[in-house]
Amino acid sequence: MNESITTYQNLKAIIADIFSSLKLKNREHPKGRKPALTNIEAVTCAVLKQQQNIETKQSLYNIVEPPCSYNTFVVSINRTQGYLAIVIALIISIFRRHAHFLKFTDATETPVCLLKNSKHHKTMADFATKSKTGKGYYFGLKTHLSADLEGRILALKFTSANGDDRAVFKQMNAKLRGLFVADAGYVGEEFTKDFYIENERMVLTATRCNMRKIATPDQIELLNLRMKVETHFRMLKVVYGFITSMPRSVGGYLAHYLSAIVAHLLQLLATIPPVTPKVLA
Repeated sequence: MNESITTYQNLKAIIADIFSSLKLKNREHPKGRKPALTNIEAVTCAVLKQQQNIETKQSLYNIVEPPCSYNTFVVSINRTQGYLAIVIALIISIFRRHAHFLKFTDATETPVCLLKNSKHHKTMADFATKSKTGKGYYFGLKTHLSADLEGRILALKFTSANGDDRAVFKQMNAKLRGLFVADAGYVGEEFTKDFYIENERMVLTATRCNMRKIATPDQIELLNLRMKVETHFRMLKVVYGFITSMPRSVGGYLAHYLSAIVAHLLQLLATIPPVTPKVLA
């Protein structure tokens, strides 16, 4: 318990530095009554839950022991998505300034509930769809991610599960330059030509098993590095509890996903040179 409180205090200091550097409001109404949970405290709690992979908000509430009711605590955390999105945008902008030439893009399934419950699932019914992966069918969203060779996340996007990956690829990476590597789901001659900018960027995709195409040894080596981006999905899902069916509101789902991403980005920010938390000062 004491270790969790120490972690909370350290994380709160980092979040406070980010709020200060971006001149974000710690209180929505500075001249009014002090809220039971400030914006910095709410964001810290949201990220701490995913950073420590705490299963429920009730468990988090018991650890932090905030000076408010459990209902107020939950509402405050679910309202953090705007601030979490700003933090994500800041860290990604930092990573983009140090991005490696070689980049990878992929997408992963993000189920919002068990497939057997999809017909009765109402919370994300306006956003989630049914789709199929190599593992089978699922009901939910799709999380798209671009990262460079050294592990920096450079772009993120959520779409419905049956969205066009190639269209999302072009939107996400529109301002990025370099050599992009993707799997066979992005294969398309028109897509490759549209994305190509001479001397600035191009995309190399894997081929489907029914396609006749010879790859050079260098291309095969690059394609084998696609697992670099899979590492981020694995970390989000296994370490930071990204997949959930617990929230009871759209805001709750969004806050959950974004806080898991912030937890992962903060860890990357502290470990991938030459970027360190000092850039936030």
